[in-house]
Amino acid sequence: MIRRRVNVTPPQLLVLVFLFFIILGTLLLKLPFASTISLSWLDALFTATSAMTVTGLIVVDTGTAYTLFGEVVIMCLIQIGGLGIMSFAVLIYLMLGKKIGFKERLLIQQALNQTSVGGVIRLVKHLFFFSFIVEGIALALLAAKWIPEYGWGKGLYYSLFHSISAFNNAGFSIWPDSLMRYVGSPIVNLVITGLFIIGGIGFTVLTDLWYSKTIRTFSLHTKLMLIGTLILNIAAMLAVFVLEYSNPKTIGGMPLEDKLLGSYFQAVTPRTAGFNTLDIGSMEPSTILLIIFLMFIGAGSASTGGGIKLTTFIVILLSVVSFLNDRSEIRVFRRTIDRAFIFKALAISMISILLVFTGIFILTISEHGSPILQIIFEVVSAFGTVGLSMGLTGSLSWIGKIVIIFIMFTGKLGPLTLAFSLAKTTKDKIRYPKEDILTG
Repeated sequence: MIRRRVNVTPPQLLVLVFLFFIILGTLLLKLPFASTISLSWLDALFTATSAMTVTGLIVVDTGTAYTLFGEVVIMCLIQIGGLGIMSFAVLIYLMLGKKIGFKERLLIQQALNQTSVGGVIRLVKHLFFFSFIVEGIALALLAAKWIPEYGWGKGLYYSLFHSISAFNNAGFSIWPDSLMRYVGSPIVNLVITGLFIIGGIGFTVLTDLWYSKTIRTFSLHTKLMLIGTLILNIAAMLAVFVLEYSNPKTIGGMPLEDKLLGSYFQAVTPRTAGFNTLDIGSMEPSTILLIIFLMFIGAGSASTGGGIKLTTFIVILLSVVSFLNDRSEIRVFRRTIDRAFIFKALAISMISILLVFTGIFILTISEHGSPILQIIFEVVSAFGTVGLSMGLTGSLSWIGKIVIIFIMFTGKLGPLTLAFSLAKTTKDKIRYPKEDILTG
């Protein structure tokens, strides 16, 4: 009997492993003692996918629909999905003293979106070290706020759940209003935003910050991420503050310090975090459009967040600037960006736009009667694995839920990863003559 060997590429294996954990999570959430309500298979699948892809969109209220067991399952899926399945696999290998081969390193490189296999094991070690230290500090700070309010048991549990959810940019909350009840709490606002900013900036950047002695020794990726994040967050905060200043349904009736806290939180959370301290559905249309833009950009590469990624957006922006200045190459911080990364950024953006458009198109048919702005917001939130919603998630039809599940899955793994897992790579053996075409 001849056994045929099945060759599975790293992108294909990554997709299969992700699917396995989503199915496992669905089965666990469907257990009778996992929920307090009669949970359908589709709703269990939706929740498992949302948790595994660290999105945060919910079709049933997490705090009331699930038992403690169900919430722990969601919390575990968030941690695995946020830090990465292959990262946990490496940790188990290291604990057992097993050698990690080249194929495994290739898979880790794909999972963490690295440019080479060199240093991926060291990156995974730092990933766990940083993650557990940061989550532990946040747990202590939130516990100091919530233990006096809810008691030792609930206070510690709420602190742990929200620390894991925030650091992994998941957006799941125990409370039905997310964190709206803490819009004026400096501790909750600063700790939660600190968690998802650190988690969303990317582990490559965190490792670089740890080992680099001076700013000059930072990699180009780190410089672009830090400056881009700072500019985007400040600009977004000022925009939300101005646009919502007189809105009585959001920050209009708040004192100045609460207005600033609310504007700050809502400006940084669209970068794939998913928590909210203001009512999203009551915001001005201009603010909603700004949030959609921020959700599409997303967080940093090799982070717990989604979106096309900030560096992808920066590379495209720099390409436009170079073209307008009639330059043949992109130069920034005395470095030149390789053309391969420009093509990759364009491919990611184009596939993402087509995916989002297709999702919006289908939902306008399946969710007939829903406002178009709500549909656009929902789809982009799912793609960016953000988890913010204008209230459409709970009323989605079964077709709408399946579409959002697929978009969350694609948004987490990345459009290119899914494309590579389906495509067959072939090397060009023939070159054809060049010819110009008219554009613009």
